[in-house]
Amino acid sequence: MVSKSEQWLPGWFEEVPVQGDLLLAFSGNNVLKPDNGWLLAWGGPEMGDSRPEALALGTWNGRRLFVCTLPDSGLPGAQLVTLRDALLVSPEAPADLLSTGFQVLQWWQDHRYCGRCGERTESHPRERARWCSRCNIPWYPRIAPCVIVVIRRGSQFLLARSSRVPRNFYSLIAGFVEPGESLEQAVAREVKEETGLDVCNIRYRSSQPWPFPHQMMVGFFADYQGGELSLQEDELADAGWFSADDHPPIPPDTTIAGRLISAMKQEIAENGSDAG
Repeated sequence: MVSKSEQWLPGWFEEVPVQGDLLLAFSGNNVLKPDNGWLLAWGGPEMGDSRPEALALGTWNGRRLFVCTLPDSGLPGAQLVTLRDALLVSPEAPADLLSTGFQVLQWWQDHRYCGRCGERTESHPRERARWCSRCNIPWYPRIAPCVIVVIRRGSQFLLARSSRVPRNFYSLIAGFVEPGESLEQAVAREVKEETGLDVCNIRYRSSQPWPFPHQMMVGFFADYQGGELSLQEDELADAGWFSADDHPPIPPDTTIAGRLISAMKQEIAENGSDAG
């Protein structure tokens, strides 16, 4: 079986799609998913008469691949799947491709006009960028760094439930990096602001692009240093310390939160109640 990373080769080119090319299609925040797989054929019956502007994403098994928006008009043989559901509850989904495609599409739509002078932008001839000929500046896809952290206290770790997004699971403390901050400083500040806790031994673990709307999630481990839980109510509805074999539902391992929690469980199993 060919792995997802081998199937998709990211890339950028100026050519427009032709019959036989592949298409990742969105309708709003939903993926238009055919019965078989996640990609449509350009010019296929699912497209009807629509021939929208399409952006290059590279190749899939050697065939050129594009992303575009299609109207949701009851396309035959296709169903609407929310992007969040595709990434959270569909383990067979090509998560990296869906995430990249959505972010590229949003960037293209958000930068049709120059943010400095208001002039209409054009595609850059050599790279993935929008170009303002008046200002002579490129507008690249926006990436917003965001930290996410699993905090350990002995043989337990902290889980929290968001008050902003209705979810049936508990997750981790996360937040955007502010100007002038290091990633580690952002971890300490977000934890303090949202929970009232102090942390130490902050260490990088892994990262994941996350298209809501254009985040780069940077994952950390940290150790509890002190303080009592005091929740920022507009961010967190609940939080508590849990053990590896006794905790509420958590995100799947398709997410960085799920993988961080799994990795922390393993660390605790390997060294018991010793922190760090």
